[in-house]
Amino acid sequence: MVRQSSPNCDDRPAGSAIDLLLIHNISLPPGQFGGPYIADLFGNRLAYDAHPYFEQLRPLRVSSHFLIVRDGGVIQFVSANQRAWHAGVSSFEGRERCNDFSIGIELEGSDFEEFSVMQYGALAALTHALQLRYPLTAVAGHEHVAPGRKTDPGPFFDWAQYQQALAGHAPEISGKPILRFPAIDKKVN
Repeated sequence: MVRQSSPNCDDRPAGSAIDLLLIHNISLPPGQFGGPYIADLFGNRLAYDAHPYFEQLRPLRVSSHFLIVRDGGVIQFVSANQRAWHAGVSSFEGRERCNDFSIGIELEGSDFEEFSVMQYGALAALTHALQLRYPLTAVAGHEHVAPGRKTDPGPFFDWAQYQQALAGHAPEISGKPILRFPAIDKKVN
């Protein structure tokens, strides 16, 4: 895992249980993978003139705890003990402000194509590691906590593949709650 610091974080409210894992997707420019732009956005150093799309991102101050790139590499931007700014206006099971109690994981990808097998493997391994450290009880997509506003991780994210990859770690976490996953229709083929 590589660590890069993002200033876009702050302390969680006192007494917040970190019990939700929130899955996102991101690509900058949209639909293009690789390059420094996601890390630059999270680090507030994006060269807004590098691509016409970037100008609309100028007012944003966002981050995520983790980014999983296409080859399965993991970059951490914010300590999971802190509040990263990834969910925005959001609600999960009647609780507002998901940033207060969630860990955000971005997958380098889009709503328009499949994620890599390496990303699912890295996501499962990271989820397992986080389960060992935090009282996670549920996982959801950004689309589930901000419906109508967000669509990620999108129709090509294979929830069943993620659950299957994670199941390989289950014997090592006995005594921990089983993560609840959203009820999802079959993925897009």
